[in-house]
Amino acid sequence: MEKWLYVCLIEKNKSYNRVTKAVIERHVAHLQELDDSGHLELTGVFKGYPGVAGMYILKAESYEEAQELCQSEPLVMEGFAACKLKALQVADRENHYLL
Repeated sequence: MEKWLYVCLIEKNKSYNRVTKAVIERHVAHLQELDDSGHLELTGVFKGYPGVAGMYILKAESYEEAQELCQSEPLVMEGFAACKLKALQVADRENHYLL
């Protein structure tokens, strides 16, 4: 059985420097909702990658569902960032690392 995760990169746009504490609080609340619903596998910020705010790794039933979850990110909805979504086929011991 194929296993998929979805990587959502949050890319800053020109208005990102106007992000307020209130926007970050909405962002964090969104992360908590994703986590509570079982969709959030991992999230974090990058150091040394200008233009990229951070990323999520999401568990979803489909690419389309993952896309909806990314698009509901407050930083994206409020125009401070864009998301770039990539599907990642999981390679692990259970599937012999896709051999």
